[in-house]
Amino acid sequence: MNKTFRLLLANAVLIAAGASAVASASAAEVVVIAPSAPPPVRYEAVPAPRVGYVWDHGHWRWEHGRYVWVAGHWQAERVGYHWVPGHWIAHGPHYRWVQGHWA
Repeated sequence: MNKTFRLLLANAVLIAAGASAVASASAAEVVVIAPSAPPPVRYEAVPAPRVGYVWDHGHWRWEHGRYVWVAGHWQAERVGYHWVPGHWIAHGPHYRWVQGHWA
């Protein structure tokens, strides 16, 4: 019985280790660096508030060597957190995108 329990425990540890390795690989951060400042932010009319959602305003995305506008959209609210919108920051002569996130 003791040998069976140890075998079961060893299998559980291996499965948990494999699951955490897959989870950490899928959570890899993508770093976006652009060679110039983004264009001025476009004005977007913010829709009326929706219960259970927060508005994530539009932003410029660096795509295939140029900036492309991404329209604003709703983010499902996470109770106990606040939404920090994505933004560009100067990084030496370039600009780096900081992804929006819950904090």
